[in-house]
Amino acid sequence: MVLVFQLTTGSFLDAGNLRGIATDAATLAIVAVPLALLVVSGYLDLSVGSTLALGGLVGGWLAGQHHQSPVVALLGALAVGAAVGAVNGILCCYLGLSAFIVTLGMLTAVRGLAQQLFPLPLSSFGSGFAWLGGSRIAGIDAPVVLAGLVLVAGALFLAVTPGGRHVFAIGVNREAAYLSGIDVRRMPFALFVVTGGAAALAGAIKASVLDSAVAGTSGAGFELTVLTAVLLGGVVLTGGSGSIFGVLLGVLFLGSLQNGLTLLNVPTFWQQMAQGTALVAGAALACFGPRATR
Repeated sequence: MVLVFQLTTGSFLDAGNLRGIATDAATLAIVAVPLALLVVSGYLDLSVGSTLALGGLVGGWLAGQHHQSPVVALLGALAVGAAVGAVNGILCCYLGLSAFIVTLGMLTAVRGLAQQLFPLPLSSFGSGFAWLGGSRIAGIDAPVVLAGLVLVAGALFLAVTPGGRHVFAIGVNREAAYLSGIDVRRMPFALFVVTGGAAALAGAIKASVLDSAVAGTSGAGFELTVLTAVLLGGVVLTGGSGSIFGVLLGVLFLGSLQNGLTLLNVPTFWQQMAQGTALVAGAALACFGPRATR
């Protein structure tokens, strides 16, 4: 795929374009990692797109309208995202409601809340807030550094901690995990909270890069994009199997695909068809391919 895009565009492998792919993929990876852990545990969160929008709006509002420091603005965004995740977690993990139904409803509810609180587009968040998405750390864009830290943390969590083993155990057989003494509610609940916070962080980064946020369109369709990356990475939707390295490959594949199609000036509806096809392909690979190992 990379070779095809380079031959047809002539600029796909340029340093500037590769940097753009990495930056765009960074926000996707930040959410894909905790979502993958959640899916491995047997749950799902379809509200991440709306949570991303609300997090970006709250962060931008605090920085631009109330002139708060970037740290306060970011903490505000994270708090909102974690709150959404906590609601999802309580309803799904402690009340036993369907994660698909709950988070699908929250997708609409949180989007409506964002539009109610911020009916007009927000912009001009200030140079301090712009640091979050536009600064560089050791010559690397800050979002890429953050994504790298999230990827490493997620991989280590699954590979070397008891919590990671519990995530797999809950996803494979919830009842057996319970009988073995694992708290089958607390870990998925924590993952819901982390996923919500990660979505809000991604929203704050996007708002920082664009210096604007719109309640009706920010993060629209993001939930399907990140789910596609997770499934392409080999995470099984029914839980119990997956790897962070696979998620990284899924994120890079999807980011490269979207960037290449954009460089080729492919119409939006064809890009949507390509992403939908990738989602179906990812689901098929996860269903019929060999189960991933830890």
